[in-house]
Amino acid sequence: MKTGSFNELLPYLDRYMALGTAMSIMDWDANTAAPEEASEYTAKVLGILSQERFCTLINPSVKEIMGRIDEESLSDKEKAIFKKLKKEYEKSETIPADEMREFGELCSRANRVWQKAKQENDFSIYAPYLKKLIAYKKKFATYAKKGEEKLYDILLDEYEETFGMKELDRFFGKLKAEIIPLLKRISEAEEIDDSFFYQDYEIEKQKEWNHFLAEYMGFDFKRGVIAESEHPFTTSWHNHDVRITTHYYKNNLTSAILSTIHEGGHALYEQGVDDSLTQTMVGEGASCAMHESQSRFYENSLGRSEEFWVPLYPKLVETFPKQLMDVPLEKFVCALNKVKADFIRTEADELTYCLHIMVRYEMEKLMIEEDTPVEELPELWKQKYKEYLGIVPENDTQGILQDVHWSMGDIGYFPSYALGNAFAAQIYNTMKKDLPVEELLRQGKISVITEYLREHIHQYGASKEPRQLLKDLTGEEFNPDYYIQYLKEKFEKVYHL
Repeated sequence: MKTGSFNELLPYLDRYMALGTAMSIMDWDANTAAPEEASEYTAKVLGILSQERFCTLINPSVKEIMGRIDEESLSDKEKAIFKKLKKEYEKSETIPADEMREFGELCSRANRVWQKAKQENDFSIYAPYLKKLIAYKKKFATYAKKGEEKLYDILLDEYEETFGMKELDRFFGKLKAEIIPLLKRISEAEEIDDSFFYQDYEIEKQKEWNHFLAEYMGFDFKRGVIAESEHPFTTSWHNHDVRITTHYYKNNLTSAILSTIHEGGHALYEQGVDDSLTQTMVGEGASCAMHESQSRFYENSLGRSEEFWVPLYPKLVETFPKQLMDVPLEKFVCALNKVKADFIRTEADELTYCLHIMVRYEMEKLMIEEDTPVEELPELWKQKYKEYLGIVPENDTQGILQDVHWSMGDIGYFPSYALGNAFAAQIYNTMKKDLPVEELLRQGKISVITEYLREHIHQYGASKEPRQLLKDLTGEEFNPDYYIQYLKEKFEKVYHL
């Protein structure tokens, strides 16, 4: 007879979450305010905290308590937490604690080196760190390997369960077959004028506007903050402290606007997690792809639509009259949806975005499954951009150095972006049957849409699996055809094809 109590786990779980919060705070500071020379010394602190957090959860006492607990006696919330704890334990117990500390230190140092390499357009500075990061990730995956499992499948599972290489190959294969021909047709159509986006836009006014925009979306500034960073991101310590960043360019109006909408989508998800779940192992988004579905839904399905801008555009023109007074709303929205193959993923249009992710997915497979030397990666990156987007990056800052993810050890994360787009399209298809979405946007009632998402997705955090959330809302299993249909219908209309 099992005699363990879930309450026996709480001191360990609480300490685990507290140490994770401390590390997140330091990571936030490193990316927003910390001085350049702090990184080497901060890395040691993060390494120690990483090891302490690891040992809090992965130890004989926790394992012994888990073995005595009868899962059938647990509440639904406790079952969800226990399930996630078991998976985390199984994944991590084979990793030596000192190696986890070393990896934590490496990620902290690598992140700063990546920033320097990007600024100086010098991949050689970063290459030794990337080589070590890849080696650690492969080592950790090898520890967790069972039977004939592929190492990259193990890494993908950290971010999106049940979406391994076989399903992703099918998914990206469908996208490749449909999107590349559509992109070619668009390249032969009349080019859309978006030159007015690239005038002189005062950064202080941009900051005021983006603060207003986040608030309009429903971001609660009593429970959240906006700051600046090189690479926009969202972090959450609990649902009452959610932080987003953006990056402002004087000669690019829409970069910060679309980043704010995107990160705002992430933030609304985190702020919408139920209070009973926050600060637990399931007090976060259900998965990376489900999280991306929310940010991409707000950014693209809503934020690039004419209806979204009906109540907002007059205020934007009022903020920047010199630049936008002679630009009608229809022209503004058309320019927001301009398709043009470019080098930077975060600046990519909605159609070509999935091709950027395809490049990164194939690069990660080369790194993990084919042992491709790090020194060859920049050139391979350029070759893939030429193949899929028809362009070649002029330098590594435009190319392989543009993303922060690998410097943080997040190898396997990128496919979640594309899956998130597909989730979003499937969710949007159902939402339009349940709500008059376009009319709500025209009336400025975006809160009704957010409440719908909160009811069906946000409140559950990670207590439900993403496939279950998707099926409960849409009545179907994951179906990428909605995404392809959405893209084709939208851009054939934009370009009058």
